[in-house]
Amino acid sequence: MRETPEELTAWHEAGHAWAAMMVGAKVHSLSITPDNDDGPRRFGDTVIHWSRRRFTGKRLAVALCRVSLAGPVAEMLYSGRPFHPAGVSEWSHDWRAALEAIDFVPERQRRLAVLEQTTIDLYHRFSEAFHWEAICAIAEQLMAHEILDEELLQEAIEPWSDGVNSQF
Repeated sequence: MRETPEELTAWHEAGHAWAAMMVGAKVHSLSITPDNDDGPRRFGDTVIHWSRRRFTGKRLAVALCRVSLAGPVAEMLYSGRPFHPAGVSEWSHDWRAALEAIDFVPERQRRLAVLEQTTIDLYHRFSEAFHWEAICAIAEQLMAHEILDEELLQEAIEPWSDGVNSQF
C-alpha cells in the first residue's frame, strides 16, 4: 500500500516534534496543512521555541541539526524506504538546515560525515519501541486533526511524557 503525501508529512512532522521535545525544546504546534505564506511551499510545519537561556552556541547547533534530520528519519522509518536525506528533494530544506547548524565544524567533508552519523543515530534511536510508539501517536493525532497545538500534542505523548528529555 502506498502512503499518501499527508501520511508521510504527518510522520515527518512528528519526527521533528518528538526530537525537539527530546532535546528539551518546546513545540508550539504541528500542521500538515500549513498556511500558504510568502515563503517556499511547505507540506507541513512544526513551530519550535528554543529557549536562549537553555540553548546557546554548540548545544543549540547540535540540537538544531538533530531536529532537522529527525523529520526525514521518521518518514524513512514509516515508509520503509531508507533514502539518504540529501537525496530527496522534499527533504533538501532539512538537510540544508542541519548542514548550516553545524557550521562550527570547519571542513565540509567532516560536516557531511557528522550529518550522516546523526542520521544513522536517529534511525537507530527512532527504531526503539519507546521513540517509535511516541512518534506514531503524534502522527496519528496529526492525521486526525491536521493541526496539533501544545495541548493536543501533550495529550498525544502523555504515555511517554516521563521519558521526554531523558531518553535522547
